[in-house]
Amino acid sequence: MRTAVAAAALLTLTACSDATTPRPDAKPGGKPAADRPATVTVTPQGRHAKAGEPVKVTAAGGTLTSVTVTDAKGRHLTGRSSADGTSWTSDRNAAPGTAYSVTAATRTKGGATGTAEASFTTDAADKVNKVEWRPGVNATVGIAQPISLVFDNPVRNKAAVEKRLKITTSDDTEGSWGWMQDYSGRDRVDWRPKSYWKSGTKVTLDAQLNGTDSGAGGWFVRDYSTTFTIGARQVVKVDLDRHELTLERDGRSVRKIPVSGGTPGGDKRSWRGTAVLMAKEGTINMNSETVGLGNAYDKMVDHSMRLTWSGMYAHAAPWNAKWFGRANMSSGCIGMSTADAAWFYKQVRPGDPFEIKGAQTKGTVAPGNGFGDWNLSWADWQARSALR
Repeated sequence: MRTAVAAAALLTLTACSDATTPRPDAKPGGKPAADRPATVTVTPQGRHAKAGEPVKVTAAGGTLTSVTVTDAKGRHLTGRSSADGTSWTSDRNAAPGTAYSVTAATRTKGGATGTAEASFTTDAADKVNKVEWRPGVNATVGIAQPISLVFDNPVRNKAAVEKRLKITTSDDTEGSWGWMQDYSGRDRVDWRPKSYWKSGTKVTLDAQLNGTDSGAGGWFVRDYSTTFTIGARQVVKVDLDRHELTLERDGRSVRKIPVSGGTPGGDKRSWRGTAVLMAKEGTINMNSETVGLGNAYDKMVDHSMRLTWSGMYAHAAPWNAKWFGRANMSSGCIGMSTADAAWFYKQVRPGDPFEIKGAQTKGTVAPGNGFGDWNLSWADWQARSALR
């Protein structure tokens, strides 16, 4: 028998009952009240439903025994029932521009069961926010590599976004999200451990952003995920006062390399603090005008390893050979011989920390200038979370 229920939600219900004889409270020509299935209501509703809210299913006169919510591609929204079983709420919000189908099974105290079905469609997003993220899928990275998300548009609802970012590690690594402005001027959020990662740790990011409103920057209309592994424990220590770079692996010195850092006394000084190897870029053209140093240089440079967005690299610098191990005379980068650079380039990987010190440097690498996250204390880093 089919009976219309909850007209506002446009549900269809099929009722079943074991009753075989009329009961005293039955209306003439009708079914006993105890045998009537529960009334089910679903929100959101209609063809122009509001996105960004959870799907809620409620039962009046009974309890929900199961609820299934799927979109047009067959993807399910998971959810949880209330303690008394009269309501169910999805774990995630309804996404923009999506059609959903809902099926709910019910049971009354008298044993009557029913199945209700509903559908609704959310309006499309008028503005979409997209994400760039690092590291890439299945990468093996160094022990200082943060998980980093940069947003195309501003994120006003930072707490709502941060709640949708899930980190899973193979060894329960302690860490925190921290918000900042990227060097590009865009909003960015990084997750870094309290201390350097342990070698061999498996890490998964599950950014369940689909259906989240970023605020003025628009809606997220997809999820993002990446899985990566932490490689060997390598630390690069750069002492610009001694003009020396040391590669350490598992706490032991592997090799010392004479270097020349940025020229003291002006804009050509190097940065200090912890910089993280961002990328191994190989042979590239370096033009001083792109980093505000006029026409000081314009040349092809081999074995280039990027350390900051502002243009600090470690690389081969054969033109500066007479200063290696003796003086800092570069335009801000950490230069070494071609042979040393070729060897070093093969040893390091993105995510390796460069711990740089020197009396005549121009300041500490900022969090948004590459991956300068490690230059904040743990307490200061945690304070950058929108959920603190």
